Amino acid sequence: MKRVYADMVGDLFHLGHINMLKQAREYGDYLIVGIHSDKTVESYKRKPILSESERYEIVKNCKLVDEVITDAPLVITQDYIKENKIDVVVHGDDTAFTENYKVPIDMGIMQYIKYTEGISTSEIIKRIENREV
Repeated sequence: MKRVYADMVGDLFHLGHINMLKQAREYGDYLIVGIHSDKTVESYKRKPILSESERYEIVKNCKLVDEVITDAPLVITQDYIKENKIDVVVHGDDTAFTENYKVPIDMGIMQYIKYTEGISTSEIIKRIENREV
């Protein structure tokens, strides 16, 4: 069995997330999704709209996902890969955080998947802010 790992925030779970999970599944038989904690997300982005417990439940109940790891680290280490028996690490090709994936890149197990244009949590927030009452 080939174990695939993808990490995400998963805030305002949307079509872009679904597309990412579908593509990730193509790399193996078992999909593990690491969800970053609120504290981790706030350290590099913004405070999520949905709490980490809400995001964990949403992703855990997605039929594309076999396992959820809570409080996933931003930086993927060799110990983390071994501990979770990860064969392939995937991430969207929009990533600006290459240093977070240095270990899987160096191990030759990193794969990039196509980012869904036009949909993101930030885009949804803008849509809500620009909506006329």
